[in-house]
Amino acid sequence: MKLNILIILVIALLICLLPMPYGYYILIRYVFAIIFCIMGYNCFLQKQKELCIIYVALAILFQPIFKLPLGRDVWNFVDVIVAIFLIYLFLREKYEKRK
Repeated sequence: MKLNILIILVIALLICLLPMPYGYYILIRYVFAIIFCIMGYNCFLQKQKELCIIYVALAILFQPIFKLPLGRDVWNFVDVIVAIFLIYLFLREKYEKRK
C-alpha cells in the first residue's frame, strides 16, 4: 500500500472527530469499506492471513449498508484506534523499505 494513502486515511479519520456534516461520515464509511476490502484482498494474495482478517473485520465495521448504531463517542474511539493502527502500518512499511 502506498504510504501516502495511509496518511490520507489517518487524516480523514481524525477529521471525523470534529463536528462535520452527516454526509462526510457516510462518505468515510463507503471509502473506508472499499479501501479495507482492497487492502484485505492484497493481503490475501500475499498470504498475510492475520492482516487480511483485520482488514475484512474493518471493512465489515465501516460498511454503510447495515449500519452499526454505536453512537458518536464509540465511533470517535473506533476512529482513533483505527488511525493508530494505520500509523503503525505506515511506520512498519517505512521501516521495511529501509532494509
